[in-house]
Amino acid sequence: MALVVASVLAAGALAPAASARPAPVSPSPPPSSYDRAIPPLTDDRGRTLTLRGWNVEDKANRGEDALSAITERHFRDLRANGFNFARLLVFWDDLEPRRGQYSARYLHKIERILDWARKHRVHVLIDAHQDVFGPAFGHRGIPEWATRTDGLPFTPNPDDWFSEYFQPAVQRAFTHLYEDPDLQRAQAAMWQVLADRFGRHPAVIGYDLINEPMGELREGEDLPTAARRIEAEHLTPMYNRLARAVRTRDRDTWIFVEPTPIVGEGVPTGLGRIKDNRTVYAPHFYNTAMEAGADYDPDAGWIEAYEAAVTAYPARHRMPVVVGEWGPLNNALPNMGRFYREAVASLNRYSSGWAGYVWCYGGGYCAVDERGRFRANKEQTATPYAPAVAGTVRSDTYDAGTRTYRLAYRAAARPGVTELSLPPASRGWRVTVTGPAHVLDASSRGAWPVVLARPGGEVVVTVREAGPYGRTDHP
Repeated sequence: MALVVASVLAAGALAPAASARPAPVSPSPPPSSYDRAIPPLTDDRGRTLTLRGWNVEDKANRGEDALSAITERHFRDLRANGFNFARLLVFWDDLEPRRGQYSARYLHKIERILDWARKHRVHVLIDAHQDVFGPAFGHRGIPEWATRTDGLPFTPNPDDWFSEYFQPAVQRAFTHLYEDPDLQRAQAAMWQVLADRFGRHPAVIGYDLINEPMGELREGEDLPTAARRIEAEHLTPMYNRLARAVRTRDRDTWIFVEPTPIVGEGVPTGLGRIKDNRTVYAPHFYNTAMEAGADYDPDAGWIEAYEAAVTAYPARHRMPVVVGEWGPLNNALPNMGRFYREAVASLNRYSSGWAGYVWCYGGGYCAVDERGRFRANKEQTATPYAPAVAGTVRSDTYDAGTRTYRLAYRAAARPGVTELSLPPASRGWRVTVTGPAHVLDASSRGAWPVVLARPGGEVVVTVREAGPYGRTDHP
């Protein structure tokens, strides 16, 4: 195993390097080849949803202090900047510190966070998060009582924590989680507790069954081959088991499933069919070189390779896409402005939304500084969009150069409300509508502007940043 891992890293499949490039894949298809095949996310009124937001987390505190770093300010500021989505990290080791004993205190803290989200009209995805499996290896996630290593070695690597996934003990722990019947039952029971408690909470839009799942490499396997096998043989049956368990408690909430994080290198997933008609494909969007501190290389073709790889599976299985994590660590490097423009444009072509990593107040990956101001280039994530469209979307585009958003849709046969999100802008925004519709400014009631359209009508909504002498319709 050590030789296999060493060869994987030596080949550059995971080793951070400025020259790392995506695995060869077919050229990115034109949007028209998959945009009709990938269905949109919808709400209970049949409206087309767009989720844009950030991950919200507290990895530092546990036990009685768990989740204490998350405050109402997170959700108030998300909403104030035009975001409507938060991926909330929760940890199985905090929920069930001893087998069969679930923490009422932890469940209450999750509920308090969900109440804040509801107050500020933010959809929440509950994410069962793990990093390097869990606390048995110095991280968070699967409890120690559910960690089985068969005595295989583990050597921490604090300078490259992701490489710890390739330690023999960690890989074997994943195999036991996937294959041992008692651990399968425990994981399903954990999700039933969450679904039973929060399935009817109005803020909850979905359940992310496990964060960035990994597995055990076999002798002679390269990393892409191992990833596809793990996805096919372990993740697919696990997701179907957990989906069945959740549906015994909650029939309607969306279920989000992830491939391995190897998809970030442009490797198509090996996931099979998930037998649930309310399932969302939720890959992450990270690049090895950029995670190691390198600048964005526009000529490497990474975004194009990722888009080609990530769209085939949901198009084939008719699943919406929501990207659960993305965003580089060093966002102030010379090419990062271009990266954010091209990344946001790509994500918006095929997905129903995304959550950047991470909404916090400070340095590192934080979206904003201590005063709540966007850090370099991350302001490009805050643009006008339509969180909910009562009809069939014909086109949905944003031109960063002219600061213009354009939405064209055919209104549904039944009356409905289309919502617009307008982030703060120094000159405000001008909203115009053509077709049998009109816009209402609901900002005085704490809501975003809405469009009311005649059923079945063709509607075009245009949002432009107001000029220095232009009238500002929506401050």
